[in-house]
Amino acid sequence: MALVAVSVKPNSRNPGIVVAAREIEVRVAAPARDGAANDAVRRTLAEALGLPLAKVRLKRGAASRTKVFEVAGLERGEVEARLRRRGEG
Repeated sequence: MALVAVSVKPNSRNPGIVVAAREIEVRVAAPARDGAANDAVRRTLAEALGLPLAKVRLKRGAASRTKVFEVAGLERGEVEARLRRRGEG
């Protein structure tokens, strides 16, 4: 299991994932309202990682732009490698 911190950009015109040296940024079109952006980030991460939605869960930061997700079945290094392959980083 990996804990993955991400920076969220809601209301994005260019949805996707950007992996930089020290940060994973997830851009979603959904607004930061009523959990819509959180759900969109969770779906985006699960899809990018090739995992079922049930394996990705919001652990901390529901009301923050910086969130921590728990990813079951993968270690942190594998999460970053998969996101780099799928993202723009």
